[in-house]
Amino acid sequence: MSRIGYARVSTIDQDLDTQVAKLKAEGCGIIRSEKVSGASRDGRCELATIIDFLRPGDELVVTRLDRLGRDTRDVLNLIHECEQRGAFVTVIDPHVSTRGEMGHVVLTVLGMVAQMERRFIKERQREGIERAKGAGIYKGGSARIDHQRVFELDRGKMGASEIAKAMGCSRMQIYRILKGSLQEPT
Repeated sequence: MSRIGYARVSTIDQDLDTQVAKLKAEGCGIIRSEKVSGASRDGRCELATIIDFLRPGDELVVTRLDRLGRDTRDVLNLIHECEQRGAFVTVIDPHVSTRGEMGHVVLTVLGMVAQMERRFIKERQREGIERAKGAGIYKGGSARIDHQRVFELDRGKMGASEIAKAMGCSRMQIYRILKGSLQEPT
């Protein structure tokens, strides 16, 4: 029987250290972590690896239920997959496990709360953007690629692939800048 920890944060600038420390303190011999959104299971390779290798009696441990996911259906499907393999799921905060029947009920409710929280966050974000637009202070997200530099390289007869490599982005992003709605400033 192995205790396998799973840590997840949504963005690359967030820190996994606190979750990993808690999982170690809980006795997890294996800890897998990733920086990817919990909105769906897409792109969550580490979680998929854990699920694939669970054996009967193993335990998947997370610090909070929203680390497994923010969609109730996804969370319940994950728990079901673990159970199909004879494994258990344990959440540290609040301490709940699928070892008992009551744990299933609590995890279902917590999953619904996590999904509701995600909807509230998106709603508050949307409202904040609308207020900022109304006040004339919303400028949108900052450009991650220096468009002026892309145009300069293009004028220098560099191809899209070369520009993408020089700028550290995809070729498609370069095409969007050069040919899309973003035109060179005059």
